[in-house]
Amino acid sequence: MNPRFLKPTFIFPMNLKTLDIADPLVIAGKSYASRLLTGTGKYRDFDETRAASQAAGAEIVTVAIRRVNIGQDANTPSLLDVLPPDEFTLLPNTAGCYNAADAVRTCKLARELLDGHKLVKLEVLGDQRTLFPDVVETLKAAEELVADGFDVMVYTSDDPILAKKLEQIGCVAVMPLAAPIGSGLGIQNRYNLLEIVENAKVPIIVDAGVGTASDAAVAMELGCDGVLMNTAIAGATDPVLMAHAMKLAIQAGRAAFKAGRIPRKRYASASSPIDGTIG
Repeated sequence: MNPRFLKPTFIFPMNLKTLDIADPLVIAGKSYASRLLTGTGKYRDFDETRAASQAAGAEIVTVAIRRVNIGQDANTPSLLDVLPPDEFTLLPNTAGCYNAADAVRTCKLARELLDGHKLVKLEVLGDQRTLFPDVVETLKAAEELVADGFDVMVYTSDDPILAKKLEQIGCVAVMPLAAPIGSGLGIQNRYNLLEIVENAKVPIIVDAGVGTASDAAVAMELGCDGVLMNTAIAGATDPVLMAHAMKLAIQAGRAAFKAGRIPRKRYASASSPIDGTIG
């Protein structure tokens, strides 16, 4: 048989599952196969929260201690009933805090409720309209929490200088916004994110602004280590299906980043060049 017509055999060095294992996200010394972190707010009920979290393949789920019951009220359903700590790494966050003192107090409450849990997401907001971070109060809270033994993942602006300061304080992950919280505007600041990523020695996780799967893929293609999202999934018409789409987008974006894209050019580059052709 003419070898030109033989069916080619493609040999892939690893499947996606193997790729996830070989390329883990490491936070505070713990490895995670998934680079998609999800929130737990805005869902219709706890059942939908669990279904979306599973569809996303999330291993880390963040919970607003001031808004969601994880044991504070023994008379109401607890989020831990559907997202138990033996299945998910809980990431208590300080959503709703507008100063360092409140944020620190909230983290200490989470540590008490979760039997010494150290991993927290710090966010100190500056105003209610934009939900931009108050960077001065964020720095203050980060210093106090790190000194008290917390593993701090910190929500911040897209300022590369501030991101480096938070890393130097000892935060285990820096989480710059890509656009305002819940806006769905997508990646509005890719050059700032690139600057942060290229100079970081801790994971950089986009937090806020993602609206759809292509936004998540762009963040990963830029070299970000992960994406945290809530509204983009919970606010979708079909949250569970969107969660699945986001999972695939994160995987595709990470693989594309690792593969290395071609350079951008202003002129054509033929897929089948004529150089060296017969005749």
